[in-house]
Amino acid sequence: MIANSNNFYLSPQEYLEWEAKQKIKYEYINGEVYAMTGGTLAHTSIALNLASALKSYLREKLCSVYIAGAKLGISENGNFFYPDVLVTCDPRDRKERLVIYNPCLIVEVLYPTTEAFDRGDKFKFYRQIDTLQEYVLIDAQRINIEVFRLNNNGFWELHPYQERDEFLLTSIDFSCPISLIYEDIDLS
Repeated sequence: MIANSNNFYLSPQEYLEWEAKQKIKYEYINGEVYAMTGGTLAHTSIALNLASALKSYLREKLCSVYIAGAKLGISENGNFFYPDVLVTCDPRDRKERLVIYNPCLIVEVLYPTTEAFDRGDKFKFYRQIDTLQEYVLIDAQRINIEVFRLNNNGFWELHPYQERDEFLLTSIDFSCPISLIYEDIDLS
């Protein structure tokens, strides 16, 4: 995401109609729009590696995996984001054509200019989604993954993963070596 260059307010419906006519994607936060920018090759490859593994694993289940082009709505009243990867197993999302509202898993690959937002305000918005069980932050500059998992008491717990760990996502009962997520990524 880049700084807002459009200093005008849009309602959620106006945003959805306006963005459909744009050549690039925009996130929507409290009535303002923010242009999305591209990431690094490592960023893209990490998201693709994870999404590919999840798609293969979930093929026989009633879950869908989406990558950066899929719009996520916190609610029908906004805000709207484009996470790097998201998974929904909620039947309500199967009929959606434009926006996913009920994910169980959201993944952001960290980019230096947006990392603070991904960790802070964006996570605060994501926590408003009742169906969300896990929020994953993947570092694109070194091998490090942080999974924030909602526990039975309603608190978000941090589960960090480092090199040689087995990466676990309890929301969809998925695990893989962390090396799979960083496959073919040059971090030197």
